[in-house]
Amino acid sequence: MSGSSPAARLQQLFEGRRLTPTQRRIAHSMVRRAGDAPFLSSVELAELAGVSQPSVTRFAVALGFDGYPALRKHLREVAPAGSVAGDGEDTYNEYQQAVLGEIENLRHLAGLLADPGPVERAGRLLAASRPLPVLGLRAASSQARGFGYFAAKVHPDVRVLDEGGSMLHDRIDAARRAGATALICFALPRHPREVVDALAYAQGQGLTVVSVADSAFAPVAGHSDLLIPAAVGTGLAFDTACAPMLLGRVLLEAMCDNLPDAQARLEEFDAGAVARGLFVE
Repeated sequence: MSGSSPAARLQQLFEGRRLTPTQRRIAHSMVRRAGDAPFLSSVELAELAGVSQPSVTRFAVALGFDGYPALRKHLREVAPAGSVAGDGEDTYNEYQQAVLGEIENLRHLAGLLADPGPVERAGRLLAASRPLPVLGLRAASSQARGFGYFAAKVHPDVRVLDEGGSMLHDRIDAARRAGATALICFALPRHPREVVDALAYAQGQGLTVVSVADSAFAPVAGHSDLLIPAAVGTGLAFDTACAPMLLGRVLLEAMCDNLPDAQARLEEFDAGAVARGLFVE
């Protein structure tokens, strides 16, 4: 485990554990601050996760440790040599650190994709759903729109759900009645309660939910049939989402692999674009 990134090591530690919603919140906070996690006190971690200090202790016990000090000791032991919080921070300014943080997120995603199975399964589910609802609210709305824009070039019926409100469930109903079998959701912090409710409703209507989220412990995890994590950058005032965006493109590729006429549709679009003078070369 020592050869992986800090976030990957934490993900491996938490995988397969039956955690309560509060404990998932703590796990999610640790993954987001993976580099600092081995050096946080129980009080600091509790404040970071917005939970009580006893909750942090119970979380450590749920992972099989005698208490939080034992968990922190374990994290320090598996950290790569020289990876002390703050190392190198005086070498780069805050903008460079944000970029380097995103590079680390992409490395972690590359490692995750070494097992293509989940992405390939998602591609089959998305290709088979007619129509295909694409959900993303607030911070994730741009991810949903971007995915929907490209998906519509190869998929015959893509429906982007990027606005909340009382009509959201109606639009899920309409997609299901039209034949939808799956829904893809982009879920980024801060997670709107409305998204969690919408996924619960979609599952209740028989849709298979594929989620791209910032962590395997994100609030949408409990209502996702297949969740593929891609971390967001937290080094700036507003989170950055390079890894979730790239994962969305990877899922598009997997979907295209399961659409026999995808290439023909792309060529048809290109021919039409040329005839209309749509783009400036």
